[in-house]
Amino acid sequence: MTASRDLDAIFDADRALRRAERALLKTGKKPLARLLADAVTEAKALQDPAEASLRLERLADLCAQVPGPLMADTLVAILDVDDDRVRVCAGEAIRDVGFERYAEIAYAIERAIERAEQFTALSELPFVLAEIGEPSAVPLMQEMAAAAKSAGRPEIVASVIEAFVELRDPECLPWLEEQRSDRTEVILEGFDNTRATLGVLATEALALLMGGADHEEEE
Repeated sequence: MTASRDLDAIFDADRALRRAERALLKTGKKPLARLLADAVTEAKALQDPAEASLRLERLADLCAQVPGPLMADTLVAILDVDDDRVRVCAGEAIRDVGFERYAEIAYAIERAIERAEQFTALSELPFVLAEIGEPSAVPLMQEMAAAAKSAGRPEIVASVIEAFVELRDPECLPWLEEQRSDRTEVILEGFDNTRATLGVLATEALALLMGGADHEEEE
């Protein structure tokens, strides 16, 4: 019977959570946005990583449900956390907002580029933009790459190159062609920290995109 009681407790907790969330989201947009932004700041400052992760994952979902620039900036701030699970939640939240309110996300990314400090988030955002698939993502990602080069952050440029392969927009081809001569080295995480130049990555991306284009024409 203990397991049955535990299961009932889970259902009760879930119902309570949903009631509390509905009540919270009825709060005025401006005070709610400020409350959530402050909660994110507090969570990021916690010394307990498990508690910080729990709060930030939930906050990412809540922030996505509140429109406005402050919430878009706050989602980028959550994406900047050095926690894989939190970044997955934040990335999915940003993607979902981007499908419905793309301009909010685009402007938030532009502000992040100007701040030139949220480098973890900027390394993840190209992939989120590729998932959203808006045409204006190409110049925005090129802007990210240019700022990253100026800041000495080649890993962000590498993310842009990889995301262009996922985006499959022919508008990115001239930019990729320009990168082929870039001899800046970058460490490829997930590949035993292998080093490669941005030029090599751009060349490989072009080969994949052009090969895909040829295949589509044949079909």
